[in-house]
Amino acid sequence: MKTGILIGGLIAASLFAGVAFSQAPPPKDPEVAKDLLITSTEPGKAKLTVTTPGWKDMTDIPFKYTQYQGNEFPGLVWSKGPASTKSYAVIMQDSDMVMRGAPILHWSMVNVPPSVTKLAAGMKPDEKPAGAIYGPNYQGAGKPYLGPRTPAGPKHRYHIQVLALDTMLPADFAPKNYDELIAPMKGHVVASGQVIGLGQADPNAPPPPPRPAPAAPATPPAN
Repeated sequence: MKTGILIGGLIAASLFAGVAFSQAPPPKDPEVAKDLLITSTEPGKAKLTVTTPGWKDMTDIPFKYTQYQGNEFPGLVWSKGPASTKSYAVIMQDSDMVMRGAPILHWSMVNVPPSVTKLAAGMKPDEKPAGAIYGPNYQGAGKPYLGPRTPAGPKHRYHIQVLALDTMLPADFAPKNYDELIAPMKGHVVASGQVIGLGQADPNAPPPPPRPAPAAPATPPAN
């Protein structure tokens, strides 16, 4: 009898732990960065259908596509833009958090040729389309895909937007931040679309390393 009670208690505890580790859904609307998504301030004249084989729109992002496990590129597919399309730009950002007044950028790419409408799952940094340029993410300029690392708390929305542009950006384009990235696109978006994934903290991930202690102030020399 006691054994049965013990086993039942262990099963209940494990079920409770699973529920405890499931993060709450995000708020109904993005709270802090919705006005910073370029398509909310400059919607395209046509609609692109954007999908990823990694997850269905507005569902959880598997951890293998996050910094918690593997940071694998999930792949991306979109419908062909209008005849005026000269290039595509792709922007991935977290709309539920901002850093220094800008959205949290995870990945951006510009000058994707108009003939390209698919990026393969597992794409490595050196496998980007010919002529395409990596833009910034929150770690700096010219960075490849950097998946979510959502903190504990409510889930975050990660938008992967594809913008069809009626222009090519300069071959030496090297934006250092979000404002520099989107500035030359304004007035050139002829179509747009997005797929959204929900990120959450991995309950099995080790805690982040402690931050280094601040340096002690220098002692002024004795007179």
